[in-house]
Amino acid sequence: MRMSNLDYAVIVVYLVGIVGLGVWAGFRRKKGGEGSHYFLAGNTLTWPVIGLAMFAANISTVHLVSLAESAYKYGLIYGNFEWMAGFTLILLSLFFAPLYLRSRVPTLPDYLERRYNRKSRDWLAVISIVSAIVIHIGVALYTAAWVLRGIMGLPPDATIMGIDALMFFIIVLGVLTGIYTMFGGLLAVVMTESVQTVLLIIGAVFITAIGFIKIGGWEALVHTLSVHPHPMASIPEAKITWGTGNFLNMMRFDGDPSGLPWYSILLGYPVLGIWYWAADQTIVQRVLAAKDEKNARLGPLFCAFIKILPVFLFVLPGVIAVALVQNNYFNGEAPKAAADTYTFMITHMLPVGLKGLIAAAMLAAAMQTCSAALNSTATLFAFDIVKRWKPQTSDHQLVKIGKITTVAATILAIILSPIFGHYSTIIEGLNKLISYIAPPITTVFLFGVFWKKATGKAAYITLVTGAVLGLIMFLLDWYGFYSGNFMMTAFYLLLICSAIMYATSKLYPEPLKEEARLLVWESWKEPLKSKTGRGLADYRVLSGVVLVTFIVLYIIFR
Repeated sequence: MRMSNLDYAVIVVYLVGIVGLGVWAGFRRKKGGEGSHYFLAGNTLTWPVIGLAMFAANISTVHLVSLAESAYKYGLIYGNFEWMAGFTLILLSLFFAPLYLRSRVPTLPDYLERRYNRKSRDWLAVISIVSAIVIHIGVALYTAAWVLRGIMGLPPDATIMGIDALMFFIIVLGVLTGIYTMFGGLLAVVMTESVQTVLLIIGAVFITAIGFIKIGGWEALVHTLSVHPHPMASIPEAKITWGTGNFLNMMRFDGDPSGLPWYSILLGYPVLGIWYWAADQTIVQRVLAAKDEKNARLGPLFCAFIKILPVFLFVLPGVIAVALVQNNYFNGEAPKAAADTYTFMITHMLPVGLKGLIAAAMLAAAMQTCSAALNSTATLFAFDIVKRWKPQTSDHQLVKIGKITTVAATILAIILSPIFGHYSTIIEGLNKLISYIAPPITTVFLFGVFWKKATGKAAYITLVTGAVLGLIMFLLDWYGFYSGNFMMTAFYLLLICSAIMYATSKLYPEPLKEEARLLVWESWKEPLKSKTGRGLADYRVLSGVVLVTFIVLYIIFR
């Protein structure tokens, strides 16, 4: 079932509209304070915009494709990467955001310099730029291109204008996103993200709702899954072991084919989550651009509530697809591979016009992630590398440098994005890379925020040593010499980095710098004392509501 002319028209109109909106935002940007408006939107963001923008920067085509793929094979288990984020966002709101706002740092490496030293800042800047280009931009471009090729019915060896079809789509999406990000800065990113997030959710709701209606509701879904064998159970390479655990359970035990027992999630996710949600420039930049502390605290909590949705909108469709195949809804057809689950549902379930809408939603997911990471990369390079070595650089020059960086980062991401074709699933490759990068950064930020005796020399040694260990693990994994649980690998690396951080801080003690006193808590109770509102506008009350909500969800889907 191919896309119709109407579907293609919807996609084209969307692309033209979103690029136009981003460019318009660039012209709308105020001329005064050029640098702060380009990189931090003039510190004007309020909590609804921050929450939506954080969610938009996080959600990409990877979620639509890989979460449905993992759900088709293993059930709801990978939904933990969505719901566990809620607990991490509470930490960002309570402990990290107010420290960042105190000194109005434009980047997280800048925070490390003020808390530790310049070496730590330089190292984190480089690592952050590399991770933004590979982890955020590269994976989004690769997944979106791979999906578009499937939706258009092109074979793997297809070419367009003499270029491999996959690379052609990667180039087109990268160039279009780079254009409006370069012209518009963070304001363009945030404005387009708000539109794209709405479109993304609408598209996901259509898929989930139609599938849910076709299967006959929740009870019919549960019954179908319990009485029929899995469609891929007879394929050895699929690694499907039907009956080892409830398909609708979030927590599993050893031996589950997903390879994610409950303890690996509880121990490993915080390592990845604290880096991603509290110490990664691409995500946290929205908090750094907050209007004030109240909005900086409430924005992440609003994002936490939105993170409830992906399990039902992105993960559950994969489970529904299993039940539909079991009920022979597709007349004997089924996805040729688990990775085709989402595109299979689009092409086999939706009417003309809606296919184009969903395809546009998938483009939205990829482009919003790319634009967020491109702007963060430009900010990091301008402030933490150029401004660091040439303090006299004017705001106007920094904006020019930021635009050039956006172009360069786009080109690099296009070149490096095929790396994700190496892994069995895209989301597996993504999380493995994060598990090798995150531990030393998570360690340095945790010690920096909560322990006054953590020193600059210790932070730099931990960052470098942890990065080397992560690189070693990546190479061992890449060449097939290591195949351990990546979540537990992240936890063990965190323990090693924490031991290094503590020991070297004791071995090389330093007095706490005067400017660093505002960047570390005296005790864990201190950040809970400031009052910024009443009722749900009080971050403490709202944090409690978020915490209880996610605990209840885990009790229901345990």
